[in-house]
Order: sequence, then structure tokens, then C-alpha cells
Amino acid sequence: MRKYNLLIVEDDDVMRQTLIEVFAKKGFHVSSAGNGTDTLRFLKKKSADLVLLDIRLPDMDGISVLKEIREIDDTISVIVMTAYPEVKVAIAAIRAGAYDFINKPFELDELKLLIDKAVETLELKKENQRLRYRVGDECLFEMVGIGPGMKRVKELILMVSKVEKTPVLIMGETGTGKELVANAVHCSAARSGMPFVKINCCAIPENLLEAELFGYEKGAFTDAKQTKKGIMELADGGTIFLDEIGDMSPGLQPKLLRVLETHSFRRIGGLRDIHVDVRVIAATNRNLRSLIKEGKFREDLYYRLNVMTIPIPPLRERKEDILPLIERFIREYSITFGKEVYGITPEARDILMNYAWPGNVREIRNITERAMILTTCEMILPEHLPHELLEMTGAVPLQNEGYPDMMTGTMTLEEIEKNYIRHVFRIAKGNKTLASSLLGTSRLTLRKKLKQYAIENS
Repeated sequence: MRKYNLLIVEDDDVMRQTLIEVFAKKGFHVSSAGNGTDTLRFLKKKSADLVLLDIRLPDMDGISVLKEIREIDDTISVIVMTAYPEVKVAIAAIRAGAYDFINKPFELDELKLLIDKAVETLELKKENQRLRYRVGDECLFEMVGIGPGMKRVKELILMVSKVEKTPVLIMGETGTGKELVANAVHCSAARSGMPFVKINCCAIPENLLEAELFGYEKGAFTDAKQTKKGIMELADGGTIFLDEIGDMSPGLQPKLLRVLETHSFRRIGGLRDIHVDVRVIAATNRNLRSLIKEGKFREDLYYRLNVMTIPIPPLRERKEDILPLIERFIREYSITFGKEVYGITPEARDILMNYAWPGNVREIRNITERAMILTTCEMILPEHLPHELLEMTGAVPLQNEGYPDMMTGTMTLEEIEKNYIRHVFRIAKGNKTLASSLLGTSRLTLRKKLKQYAIENS
């Protein structure tokens, strides 16, 4: 569990100092104030998770201070201390937004239990918010690869997992398994038990992405009716994975750079710095150096992210991993579909080994899933493979006149990608949702590629 920021508001110097020492020993980051004015001034500049608030202060009424705290940041949990145990005081505190209250004099153990309960509630709230960004258990996975390329990737994962705060940049083509490598980096590190939050930078519009990353203050814009914490705060103590970092807007990049350099940021509409302990893992399938030359990516951000880079080789450069991957997915889908399939025939194996796999590991998974659905025997046969794959490998005569042979070795990677997307787009009969699903990418990425290659008009 990460360290929480606790603000103690108490005008009695002896009591305040005692509470500071008690909760500092419990592992809190403790700050203090002796009156309402200093409390509000502090919270307008710095953040707090919990406030222990005396109801009677020399300059302000505690209930008024509580209401002001709720206006500044309604995510703060406030516990009220009062020497006046009348029911109406407790009711007024709860109505004003207090988490709970405790009567003076109190036993320290009683207060500790109350603070622990408030922390548990904060953890539950954060976990509920983090679940929006999680899919399954990131640490239950198998990294398949027996060749030197994947061996080097695994070695780099072990190296970077030992340095807790160093940013990591994962580079590789679409479908090579960048998210799987990010999972491995997080799960191999000491902070593996802490939050791991993921977000795709090209799947969310620019204005919404900033709010998702950094959150916003109440009243920051028309629909901001309450304060919202961003995923930078939700991931505090853990790791944040920024997929498709090359698609992050130039306006948002300096704000990410500030987080990497100072470990702090401000919510939208906020005036105070929020400090976080977050490791950033970024991934991209784009050439960031080319984007820098085009003015689309900041050079200083690139160098800050590029401290530790993990390049993932494409599947065509590690053919020795093709069969182990297919066998892995056959085992997975045998369980999913309740079938007893034990492998592929030599004929099907030759076809798969001679294919260029422009969609990399994601394409292997999709094609294996399709074959597992179609097969009614214990083996995958050539007829269970997609017809266009058979055409491309020469297993059947090419039926789409003018479609290039992707195995000639005379085409650039860009040409292979262009022709493959055009081919899948034709198979999908222009349906972008179906085409993006077949390609294993988002609709936004597909639209960009269609525009880049002028495919819709071809």
C-alpha cells in the first residue's frame, strides 16, 4: 500500500505534535496546520488524501472549514475531532461531507482504527476506478519465444524490472505483443503488487485524454460537477502503460514530460501540484525519430522515454517462434471451444511457415482461432486456413488479379502493410468495424491508415 498524505488540523500544540509523531510512525506523509486559514491555504497549494480536523479552531468554525475543503477537493476524506459530543454537531459534520467523527478525549488506538478504516475506503474507491482500465489479470500470462530475438527481449525485461522508476519505451510493429511486454515489466518488478493502469493514447480524443490522465477540479468546465482523479493518481505507487504514445497530441506531450521529470502534475483547472510515484511504460509502433522531424513529437520527451528501450522484432524476423505460438494458441482454444485438437498437418505447417505474417502475433492468434472453429478433426488442415493466406503463400492460384505477392522480397514493409490493409478492407466489403477487427487494431488507427494509403478511394 502506498503512503497516504495526512493533514492534521489542531490548534493545541501538544496534541498536534503527538498526532504528527504517531501517524508518521504508521507510514503516513504527515503535514499540519493550527487554524482554518492555514488549512485552506495549504490545500490550495498541495494535495492531501485525509484530513484530521478539529471542530473548534481559533479563527474559523470547523464545519465551515470542512465545507471549504469539500469545495477545494471533494475526494479528500475528512475525519472531524470534537470535544462537544452533541448529536447535532456530528450530524452537521456528516451532512457537510465528513467521512466520520471522533469525540475528544479519545484513545489513540481508537483513532488509529478510524484512520485505517478511512484508508481502506480510499483503496476500495481507487480500485473500483482502476477496474475501468483493467482486463483480466496482467500477471497471468505466458511469453512464448525460443529464438534469439525473444531471448533478448526477456533479458531486457529482467534488467529494467530492477530499476523501479526508470521509464521504459517498447517499440514494435502492430501485433508484436507490446502490451504483453509491458505486463512482464510491471509483474517482474518490486511494485508488481501495486496498481497497473493502461490507456491507449489513440483511442481517446485529445481533450478527453488529458482529463483521463490528470483528472480535473470541480468547476473546471461546464460538466465538471465534482472533482475527478486521473489515472496518474490512480496508479500512484505503481505503473502506468501508455500505449500508442506516438499518437499523443503535441499539446499534451509537455505535460507528460513534466510528470517524468518532476513526478508531479496539476489537474485540469487546478492550482496545486500533485506528487505521484509512478513508473511510466510507453509503447509505439511508429518511428518516433521521423515524427520528431515532422514536428509531431517532442525531442525532449523522446529522450526522456528512451532511457531504456525494448525493441520487439517482427515475426518475419523470428520464424522459429511461429510454430510454438500456434501450438500455444491451439492449446488455449482447445479448452475454450471444448475440442481435442493436437496440432497441424505438415501441409498446413508449410503454408504457415511460408507466410509473411504482417499482423505478427495478433494475426497468428486470429488465424488459429478461426481454424479451431472450423476444424472437426484432431488436426488443423490447409482448408481451415483463410483463402487469402493460401493465395499469398502460393498454396492456391492467386484469384485477386493484381494483388501483389508478399513473399517476393522486393516490397518494402510499408508496401506490405498497404496491400494487406487494402486486401482485408476488400474482404470486409468496406466495413471499418469488421476490417479493424480482422486486423486486430482500433477503428481510429484503421481510419488513419486508410487515409494515409488512400485506400478508400482506390
